[in-house]
Amino acid sequence: MELTPEYNEFRISVPQEFENVFTHFYFAENTSDLSVTKTLLPTYQTILLFCFGESATMSTREKTTIGVDKCMVFGPVRQSFEYTLPAGCSILVANFKDDAFFRFFGKVSMEQSVRHPDELLEENCFTDLWHQLKKLASTREQVNHILEFCKPYLQHQDITSKLLSSFENDLLNPVKVIAEQTHQTERNIQHKQKEQFGYSLKELNRYNRFLKAVKIIEEATGNQNKVKWFTIIDECGYYDQSQLIHDFKHFMNISPAQYLKFQVEICNPKSK
Repeated sequence: MELTPEYNEFRISVPQEFENVFTHFYFAENTSDLSVTKTLLPTYQTILLFCFGESATMSTREKTTIGVDKCMVFGPVRQSFEYTLPAGCSILVANFKDDAFFRFFGKVSMEQSVRHPDELLEENCFTDLWHQLKKLASTREQVNHILEFCKPYLQHQDITSKLLSSFENDLLNPVKVIAEQTHQTERNIQHKQKEQFGYSLKELNRYNRFLKAVKIIEEATGNQNKVKWFTIIDECGYYDQSQLIHDFKHFMNISPAQYLKFQVEICNPKSK
């Protein structure tokens, strides 16, 4: 957590009943007189972002810039991007876990007298919620309001999705194992993973390897130790140095050495 008079940012954990829906919430505010720009590492999560005060902007590596006036949903975040908070801007970000956003847009029971988010698309599907949040005095109240808002829409994970979410054996092929356990074809498991999670298991494995490398770098620099690149290559399962460099280029468009140099400007939501 970083806390200064000019730029504040912190994570907010979620109650146990929502742990399979959100990994956490993230808040940042710029109370200085100048704009603050950060780089967000890829997370492979779908993100719901609310902006208050001045409009925030996001910029991709292709230099496409998007302004966020009230709220936006995007993801899964596969590659890093820059975000800028001008003076007087704050953001609140909900990070959906695994297939939670897919379940959020599932069909609502007919007995429930609530509006489905799809019905709010005329302006922005979460604009009504943004207006409600804007009236609340604290970030904690806003987070609690979002959690209450989600309750009627969230559907339970089916058994296949639960198995995909919790599979941790790196030595086995999860698609093959889960297909056998659930008496489905491997192709059906792959389709469900891509449809409900927004990414393939192959993509996720590559990302987790990259994230492990990032964490080792952060631990070394945090302890003021020299980064041992060949140790990282060995521990993370890279073939050689060029493959490690290729992953950094793919996810962040910079080299590992550049990441080390600019680490103070990079936000890693998975590191805490």
